[in-house]
Amino acid sequence: MSSSGIQIVQKLWNYCSVLRDDGMSYGDYVEQLTYLLFLKMADERTKPPYNQPSPIPDKYSWPSLLKKDGDELFDHYRHSLERLGNEKGLLGLIFNKSQNKFQDPAKLRRLIVDLIDKEDWSAMSADVKGDAYEGLLQKNAEDVKGGAGQYFTPRPLIQAMVDCVAPKPGDTICDPACGTGGFLLAAHDYVVKHNPNLTKAEKKKLKQETLKGYELVQGVVRLCAMNLLLHGIGSQDFEPVEAADALASDPKDRFNVVLTNPPFGKKSSYTVVGQEGEVSKERETYERDDFWATTSNKQLNFVQHVKTILTVNGRAAVVVPDNVLFEGGAGETVRRKLLHDCDVHTLLRLPTGLFYAQGVKANVLFFDKKPASETPWTKKLWIYDLRTNQHFTLKTNPLKREDLNEFVKCYNPANRHDRKATWSEKKPDGRWRAYPYDELVARDKASLDIFWLKDESLEASDNLPDPDVIAQEIVDDLEAALEQFRLIANDLGPAATNQAE
Repeated sequence: MSSSGIQIVQKLWNYCSVLRDDGMSYGDYVEQLTYLLFLKMADERTKPPYNQPSPIPDKYSWPSLLKKDGDELFDHYRHSLERLGNEKGLLGLIFNKSQNKFQDPAKLRRLIVDLIDKEDWSAMSADVKGDAYEGLLQKNAEDVKGGAGQYFTPRPLIQAMVDCVAPKPGDTICDPACGTGGFLLAAHDYVVKHNPNLTKAEKKKLKQETLKGYELVQGVVRLCAMNLLLHGIGSQDFEPVEAADALASDPKDRFNVVLTNPPFGKKSSYTVVGQEGEVSKERETYERDDFWATTSNKQLNFVQHVKTILTVNGRAAVVVPDNVLFEGGAGETVRRKLLHDCDVHTLLRLPTGLFYAQGVKANVLFFDKKPASETPWTKKLWIYDLRTNQHFTLKTNPLKREDLNEFVKCYNPANRHDRKATWSEKKPDGRWRAYPYDELVARDKASLDIFWLKDESLEASDNLPDPDVIAQEIVDDLEAALEQFRLIANDLGPAATNQAE
């Protein structure tokens, strides 16, 4: 992050501790900042050199807030949020169902006058603004109690996945479970960085037609829209993110690149409130003609959905938990169909300790969608094991981009058909090797849960990791087991109830 970005985060974040005493959570704080930043930037854009018309009605604009104080400011702020939430386009996306979470008008006034009004946000480079907001989202994700971490994928992992998939100018890019927009931003930045001579028309297309995200939770949609906007993506006429359950139906749109980390675990169905205020239950299972199997396993559904929304020869990188690799029933059906109908070419086994959801054992599955064929498209699956004998934690030893350097080099984005294994019988500790299609489908349930490295912690006791690492691994394993039991309990729940009746 740039030094000016760090300074702004520090300033805005220090003020959060003042508001914490008032009972405001980290998440509420970032949300209130979002509303105020949007209003301030809309006002800045009306002045030279931009001279753009403001989407905000004068009555609710930034100067209208600056003029007021005390209870009058409070009432006006509340009315402004309410009114703007009923607007269409990006305004509605940012302000939908917004509420004032301040308890004290003096603290709201100080944030407006001393912190936000003092900066010229539009003149600030997108990197600085974007970095500042990303920094706040990261801090919010670290607040374990708030649960925001489930919408935040570690940025080094995102960068490595994007480096492998290597989006090009003209590619359309989608994340069907976009959280705060990390994959979309990284893909945008990759295209800009690797193509310094984009024309004006190409730049406009990249910012206004290329990226599309879907997110179920309205509050997260808001944060994502603001995150993208601060990076220069989106406008009143183009909403890069949609508040929707991506799994509900085939959107009919197709994309060249899909990058996603769908939510882990299967929550029992919960209430979803649509933008018009209509209430529905999120479904347990999705009956879709384009799916190979009907299942309540959300991750399997996301894998099937990603296959649907890819163009032919489109490229996907999807974070999936271990159960997608070995689960029987629908899991086996999906794996066999995926291996046959797509080119499933790479699997990255991730270490534990990367995600805010405790105990998650996850992988990244890379595959290309292919045209219909009688013969299977997957010839061999290359697997990189970054899990065995690797120990990461969110705080003391977080994953860094360089930890994935060897994987990206082995993946060989320039020509992934030219790869060399680092494992051989003479080099048994190599982390990169390939398995042919016939061997994969001959395995029990066509399981892709494959490992070959010796786990050092099972060797001599003098080679054991530190006690805190062992303790964390035990916690992770127990959490993962509990999650599996929850899934089983959820699946048994209705049946057990029916029998009791």
